[in-house]
Amino acid sequence: MENMPYRQEQDDPRTSLEATPFQILLEHKSSLDWREKLPVLAGRQVMLREPHASDAASLCELLTTEEVARFISPPPTTVEGFESFIAWTLRQRAAGVYASFAVTVIGSDRAIGIFQVRELERGFATAEWGFALGSPFWGSGAFEEGAKLVLEFAFTTLGVHRLEARAAVLNGRGNSALRKIGALKEGILRKSLLCGGQYLDQVLYAILESEWRGTRTATAFASFPCDSVVTDHQEGIAARGA
Repeated sequence: MENMPYRQEQDDPRTSLEATPFQILLEHKSSLDWREKLPVLAGRQVMLREPHASDAASLCELLTTEEVARFISPPPTTVEGFESFIAWTLRQRAAGVYASFAVTVIGSDRAIGIFQVRELERGFATAEWGFALGSPFWGSGAFEEGAKLVLEFAFTTLGVHRLEARAAVLNGRGNSALRKIGALKEGILRKSLLCGGQYLDQVLYAILESEWRGTRTATAFASFPCDSVVTDHQEGIAARGA
C-alpha cells in the first residue's frame, strides 16, 4: 500500500517494454494536454483512465476494507465522499499539479483501484506517486502492469526527474512491491503517518528518470512478481504506507 494527497477542504491554486507492451490510447498534441483530460493507458490486463463520478461506489466498496485501509490515511467512508474526492482530482488535474487514474480490468469498466501522481516541485521535476488497489486483485499482476504504465506517464508526459513514494515500515507487502519495480530506499521518516490513531514510521523511496530508462531497457525488468500495493499521502486516500 502506498499513499497520496487528498485535501477536501481546499485546492492548491498553483496548483518500450517489449514483454509488457502498452499504449496511450488518447492522442495528445503536447505534454500539457493531460491537464485537459488524462490519456487512457492500456496494458494487456489493465486499463487506466480518468476517474468518473460513477466510480465512487466501487472505489468505496474496495478501498475501505480493513485489509486495504490498514496502512493508509483514512479514505472517504461513503460513496458521497468518494464522489467529492473524484471531483477534487479533476480540479487538481486542471490546475496541472496532480493526476489520478482509475484502474480497470480489460473488458470491464469497473474501477478497482487508483494510481496518483502529484507535483512536489513546480513543473513536476520532483513528484510523488501513490496507489490503492482492492484486495481481490492483489497478486493478480494488476499492480505490476499499472505501475509500469504510470511510471512511463510520469517520466515521459509529466517530465518527472525524481519520483518519490512512502511505505509504512510495517507494510511488508508494499515495501516489497516498491523495491521490485526499482525504487530505492533512502531513509526512514519517523512517526510520519497517522493511521488508526497512532503515528507510524515510513520508508522513503525514490526512482530517478535515468534509473527508470536504464531499467526499462533491461530484459530482467520485463517481468517481476508483485504483491498488492496501496499508496497514501497524509492528506490523501492512498497511503505512502504501502
